[in-house]
Amino acid sequence: MAHAPADSVTAQDREAWLAHFSRERANVVAKNAVTSVGIRAAARVPEGVAANAMGFDVEVPQGDRCDQQRSGRCWMFASLNTMRQAVIERLGLKTLELSQSYPLFFDKLEKANWFLVNAIDTVDEPLDGRLVSYLLQDPVADGGQWDMFRSIVKKYGVVTKEAMPETACSRNTSELDRYLTRYLRGCAMRLRRAHAEGADAAELDGLRRTMMADVHSMLVTCLGEPPASFEVRLRDKDGRLVLHGTYTPHEFFSDVVQMDVDALVSCISAETADKPLMHAFTVDRLGNVVEDGGVRYLNLPMSRLKELAVAQLRDGRPVWFGCDVAQSYVRDEGIMSCGALQVDELFGFAVEGCMDREERLDYGESAMTHAMVLEGVRLDAEGRPEVWKVENSWGKDHGREGFDTITDDWFDQYVYQVVVDRRYLTDEERSVMDGAEAIVLAPWDPMGSLA
Repeated sequence: MAHAPADSVTAQDREAWLAHFSRERANVVAKNAVTSVGIRAAARVPEGVAANAMGFDVEVPQGDRCDQQRSGRCWMFASLNTMRQAVIERLGLKTLELSQSYPLFFDKLEKANWFLVNAIDTVDEPLDGRLVSYLLQDPVADGGQWDMFRSIVKKYGVVTKEAMPETACSRNTSELDRYLTRYLRGCAMRLRRAHAEGADAAELDGLRRTMMADVHSMLVTCLGEPPASFEVRLRDKDGRLVLHGTYTPHEFFSDVVQMDVDALVSCISAETADKPLMHAFTVDRLGNVVEDGGVRYLNLPMSRLKELAVAQLRDGRPVWFGCDVAQSYVRDEGIMSCGALQVDELFGFAVEGCMDREERLDYGESAMTHAMVLEGVRLDAEGRPEVWKVENSWGKDHGREGFDTITDDWFDQYVYQVVVDRRYLTDEERSVMDGAEAIVLAPWDPMGSLA
C-alpha cells in the first residue's frame, strides 16, 4: 500500500484527537446536548435572553405585523413599513398595509432590464471571467437596497395591499425566480451570440426590447396586472371614514403617503482598509432602474450610525436598517444578542470569536443579509443605547408578536446600514454625501450584498 502524503489526515491523528476530546468532561456534555437539540439551543444563555426584556425609552408605534413569507422581500417590507407610519399617525388609523407585490412586480421588471443592459455592455468580456460570471449568478434576486426601492417608488408609486394582493408567486418567489433567471441567462447567451455574428448596437437593443416584452408577460402571468388606478376607503380607529376616492399609484404616493424619499440617505459603517470613513461609496453594476443610477452610501463610524438612528426615533420616525441577521440569533424568541449564545464556550475554542467585524467582512463571513425597521430603543443613564426594538417582517407569530430585540453589542458587530433623513447629518457629512466623487466598489463587495 502506498504511503499517505505527509499533509493527509491519518488514523493516528484521529485517535489522538478523539482521546483528547474524550478526556474533557465539558466536551462530552456538549456532545450530548448538541446532538440532542442542536448548536444554538445548547448554547443558549438564559441570563443573556433575560437581558432582552421589552420596554423602551423611545418608541414609534406601527401597524400590524407583516409577513414576507417565503420570499426575499425584506427590504421592500421594511421600506413600506417605514413609509406607512406617517399615514397611520396622520389619519388616526389602527393599521395600514401597502402592497408588497406591486413593487415586487416592477423591481423584477427593472432588474431584468438592468441585467440585459449589462449583458450588452459586457459582450466583449470573457464568459468565464469574474464579472460576467457574477452578473449571471443571480440576475433578479429578491433582495435589494433602499436606493433601489426609492427608484421604484419614484417611477411607479405605491398602492394599498387590497389594490394588488399577494399571489402564490409573490408569497413564494422561488418558482418565478427560477424560470425568470433561466430565461434571462438564455437572453444573455443570445445577445452574446448575436454580437459575435456582427449585430450592431441598434440590433442588440432591439433584441433587448423583444426580450423585455417576454419578461413583462411572465410577470403578469405570475403576479397579476398592476393597477393603473384603484379605489381607497380607509377608516380610523373609531370606524370613521377618513379617506376615500380613486387614485393612481403616483397620486396615492404624493397625496396620501407624502414621503420625501429623496431626503433619505443610506449611511453604512464598514471600517475596512479599502473603505475610509467620511467618504461616499457606490457599487459597480448594483441597481434596478437604469435611468436612476445605482446606490450611494456614506461611510461613518458605528457610533455615528447609532446617533443618527436615535435622533430619528426621538422625532417619531422609524429607521430602515440592514444587518447580518443570522449571526448570534435566538430566532424563536426574536433575540439578537452576543450574550444570548455561548457558542465558543460550547466548543471550547473561538468559533464566533475567531474574527473581528472588519475581518468578517474581508473574508466573506459577514454581509448585509436582511433589512428591518428600528422602532424603539432603551437607553442607559447616560443616554447610550442598551437594547433596540425591531419590527421584523416574518409575521406576528415570530419572536414576540412579530418583534425582535437587538442588544447594543450585537448592533456594534452586525449592523451595517441605517437610512435616515439627511437633516440629521452634519454640514460636512451632507457635503460628502452629495459630492461628485464616490469610491466605486466591486460588484461582489460585501457592501453590495442585497438585504
